[in-house]
Amino acid sequence: MRTTKTRVPSLLSLAVASLWVTCSPVAQAQNLVDLYTSARAFDAGYLSARLQYDANLARADQAKANILPTAGLAAGATRTDLAISPVSPTLNRAFNNQTATLSASQPLYRPGNWAAYEQGKKQLDQARSQLDTAEQDLIVRTSQAYFDVLASQDSLTFVKAQKAAVAEQLASAQRNFEVGTATITDSREAQARYDLVIAQEIAAENDLRVKKLALDQLVGKADTQPRGLAAPLVLPTVVPVDVNAWVLQSETVHPNIRLAQSNFDIAKLEVDKAEAGHKPTLDLVASYGGSRNPSGTVTNSATTRSTSAIIGLNFNLPLFAGYATQNRVRETLSLSDKARTDLEGARRTVALSTRTAFFGLLSGQGQVKALEAAELSSQSALDANKLGYQVGVRINIDVLNSQSQLFQTKRDLARARYDVLVGGLRLRQANGTLTPDDLQTINGLLVK
Repeated sequence: MRTTKTRVPSLLSLAVASLWVTCSPVAQAQNLVDLYTSARAFDAGYLSARLQYDANLARADQAKANILPTAGLAAGATRTDLAISPVSPTLNRAFNNQTATLSASQPLYRPGNWAAYEQGKKQLDQARSQLDTAEQDLIVRTSQAYFDVLASQDSLTFVKAQKAAVAEQLASAQRNFEVGTATITDSREAQARYDLVIAQEIAAENDLRVKKLALDQLVGKADTQPRGLAAPLVLPTVVPVDVNAWVLQSETVHPNIRLAQSNFDIAKLEVDKAEAGHKPTLDLVASYGGSRNPSGTVTNSATTRSTSAIIGLNFNLPLFAGYATQNRVRETLSLSDKARTDLEGARRTVALSTRTAFFGLLSGQGQVKALEAAELSSQSALDANKLGYQVGVRINIDVLNSQSQLFQTKRDLARARYDVLVGGLRLRQANGTLTPDDLQTINGLLVK
């Protein structure tokens, strides 16, 4: 019985040491910022969003062409073979004609074109909002995958430690049965718990394998080794502590609200474009052209040449278009009202998501504190059950249950800490303030 007393604490020490080996830096270990940088250059979803952003920039610039001058050069050359009969003598002539014209036009008053130009600038805001959304999503996905691997590593480490403790308890029960100080029930209970832990170990190994594959695929690297959290660990606090401050901040910076606002602004400008169908247009036009007949014309065989220069204004006033303009205005007004409603819906959704993320983070921090206390209590309960087993007031299953409870609490505590760190990022994503710089705070909590 003294053997059990001295060996079980040593195995728990080995379990803690094994956990520190898991969390300690290894060769080529990467921190969170390193892996995010790799994901930014490899993830297909983010790269697609980046290319779409570049395309949107070019498309927005196209609207500027509607208010800029246009110019064109036209040239042509013809040859005419002329035969006139019956005349005496028959007239046969061939002559060439060469022309060239340079023309230019500058819109002076085109309300529809200016509305389209303003829409182009709003499309730049749309493109920026969409890219910010993709970037924030990548930050959260990378962080989640990173801590999923760490959580799986911790789970496997604790399962192995529990297996070692249960194996020692099984050996102790078998020895006690052989010397007649315990019943066969203790051995069978320990054997059943040992078999269960073996199954848990297999599941934990597979879960770690899957989580590492997911992280490798996200960042484009093979056999990634994320660094664990350093100890002692002090989790960052929520600042500000007022949920309304987070919600208020989201109304001006959240990508989805900015996108909805841009859609509303574009819809209002679309109304202006439709109403421009009733308005006149005025353009400044100019042209310069020349014509040359090196072999003469039909009526003159001498070489001729002529030039012309024109400058003026083109005025156009729509009178009636079969009610197309009126109906287009009605359509755009309805779409503008829809965009306004969508904007309000985006604000409500963001506010709800922000509040949910905020209170979820507070709950997670509370769970961490509760689990830290539970870990101490579980350790005390295990020590008490071991002592009670030695003096005969506790049975083997009590010790096994205490061991299981302790390791389960340790797993839950490690997972809760990771969830709090990711929850902080999700809160900033929910209110639209998440940036890559926020990863530096978490990076400072990792082992160097």
